[in-house]
Amino acid sequence: MRNTRAVTMILVSLLAGVMAIVFAARWLNQQSSLATRKVAVAAVDLDLGQQITAEHFRLVDWPSGSVPEGAFSDSEALAERVTRINILRGEPVLEAKLAPEGTRGGLSAVIAEGKRAITVRVNDVVGVAGFALPGNYVDVIVSTKDETKVRDKQNISKIVLEKILVLAVGEEAGRDDTKPKVVKAVTLEVTPEQAEALDLARSVGQLSLVLRNQVDTAPVATQGITKDVLLGLAQPVQPARLIKTRHVVRRVAPPKKECVEVFNGRSRSEQCF
Repeated sequence: MRNTRAVTMILVSLLAGVMAIVFAARWLNQQSSLATRKVAVAAVDLDLGQQITAEHFRLVDWPSGSVPEGAFSDSEALAERVTRINILRGEPVLEAKLAPEGTRGGLSAVIAEGKRAITVRVNDVVGVAGFALPGNYVDVIVSTKDETKVRDKQNISKIVLEKILVLAVGEEAGRDDTKPKVVKAVTLEVTPEQAEALDLARSVGQLSLVLRNQVDTAPVATQGITKDVLLGLAQPVQPARLIKTRHVVRRVAPPKKECVEVFNGRSRSEQCF
């Protein structure tokens, strides 16, 4: 009798333990489902300027408390959107990484508003040995003739554009590769005014690109250099200095008057002039 009661108690305890485990697992699943949110992540590596299709992303569970700003949870919102930067596989697809709605794929999708893209011909020397890659900044130097001198027209080199963004080298616009690429053309992002200056510069002389640090934003005002200055035959032109003048206000004493006494009979008067 006692053995029967013991066995019964053991079975009841096991049943209660199994039921507790089932209810606990179900409760944890409900809590986890409430604490997550569907977020679209890249299913494959996406290149800059690529148009997104349904095969390029998938929805995954993401902790609700750490969902990135601009994340997508609706697959239809990503239809036909275009990337403006490279997106790696498994990386969340954010609004900041996409071009505005209605933008078509290609290089035009990554051009900033108000800017233009212009291509210049380069070689292994002009293109900084292939180190001018997409995403880098360069200065543009033009080497031409100094037309201001009628008799002795000397060669002059002058920086005409500063901190110009490289959009593409050759036919590649990807910004993740750091390996130098020697190409025949480089596409730059410029303002309309800079595009006019660059087009004129390449028509009057030879262009060279100068690679600069990405965090260096300080402008440089150079006067250019001529052959005589380069060889030490002439002194470089110094930039004009602003000379401040002081205006001194002086009080001028009024002119001294001459006075005479005039007698008319018994009357007397004084006249000054």
